Parts: sequence; C-alpha cells; structure tokens
Amino acid sequence: MYHILIVEDDRSLNQGIALALKEEDVSFYQAYTIAEARTLLRDRSIDMVLLDINLPDGSGYDFLKEIRNVSELPVLMITANDMESDEVTGFSLGADDYITKPFSLMALRARVGRMRQRTASAQTKKEYSDERYVFLFDNMKFYVEGEEIILSKTEQKLLRCFVENRGQTLTRDRLMDIIWEQGGSFVEENALSVAVNRLRHKLEGKDKTCPIRTVYGIGYVWEKGS
Repeated sequence: MYHILIVEDDRSLNQGIALALKEEDVSFYQAYTIAEARTLLRDRSIDMVLLDINLPDGSGYDFLKEIRNVSELPVLMITANDMESDEVTGFSLGADDYITKPFSLMALRARVGRMRQRTASAQTKKEYSDERYVFLFDNMKFYVEGEEIILSKTEQKLLRCFVENRGQTLTRDRLMDIIWEQGGSFVEENALSVAVNRLRHKLEGKDKTCPIRTVYGIGYVWEKGS
C-alpha cells in the first residue's frame, strides 16, 4: 500500500481529497493540525504528505522544515495564497510541488500521480555510502569499512528503513509494520529486537560501534552524522 498523509484543517476538503485520490493501492491518514500530523509521521509509515500552509496550530512551512530535517518524503504544499513569493518559499524549503486553492481535484490527482512517478523513478536505484559504509540495495551488496557483509532479507529491509530515515526515531510498531508489512501483527515483538541486534553486530566493524541507537520505550534511530 502507498500511504498518503493529508494535513488540512478544512474537514470537508480533507475528506474530499481522500475520496478524489482513492485507489486500490492507496490508503490515507488524515490530520487537521500539525500536532496530529507530527504524531502520525512518527508512528506510521508515510509515503507522501499533502500539507496545507495555514493550520490552526502553526505554519505548514515550519512543519515542512521539520520534515526535511529528518526525511526526504515527497511533500505537496496546499495554500490559499496565490502569490509567487509563497510558491518560492515552499520550493526553497524543500516542497516537491505546490497547488493553490481553489483547485480541481483532477489537477490534484495529476500532480500527485506525477510525484509518485518521480519518487518511484528515484527509488529504482538505491545506494548509501559514508566514511564507514557502502550499501548497494539493488545489488544486495553491503560493505563495512571495505569488508563485505551478508544480510538476510529482513536485515536488508530494516537497514534500508534506517538509512532512509536517518535522524528520525522509528517506533517499534512502525518498524514491525514496515519490515513484516501486513503480517506485523502476527510476529512476536521480540523478533524485532533480535533482528536489530543481529544487524548491529554486522555493522559494528573494527571499532565495535553502530549508528543504530535504542530510544528506550519508543524504538530506534540511525544517528545522523554517523
């Protein structure tokens, strides 16, 4: 499933957007405040955000900054301000697209579809590298300090989730939902701890350190800068 988070305080419009974009492979999370959206981003697997600029508890621009600090999720900004400066601000902060109210739902569908296509194209080849690691996800080749390591399918999915969300705390429930998909509810919770510990051990290298840190009572985070 492709998960879209709609952050729009107008409940009728929020519902209308969900109905307009409804497809068999798409599900929606609906938030009416930044606080609600922040919780959903933390606890759920989100693939795209549709973000209103004017929200009851703050600016969508400020929330976009929060998102960009931890994620490269595609974000489409929704605004009632038909001003070029607002569009420029959105793009400068990392928005992927922009639509101005009132808009046709057909136009919104086209923009969302185009964003999905761009994201899919960008994800066809995934690599990650830093001073210690080289991860070639497409080729299933993984190197720690120049030495190749072998990862199970579960460990590969877990690693990819961590490096794509560097600096973002991922809850145990969210990780289980991503790694085991719809079967997560039938997997013992201890299975996640075992998988993370095995992955950590393989990533330690010579200095016996790993960027995956436990956030007690919540989940795990791949520390940025590691």
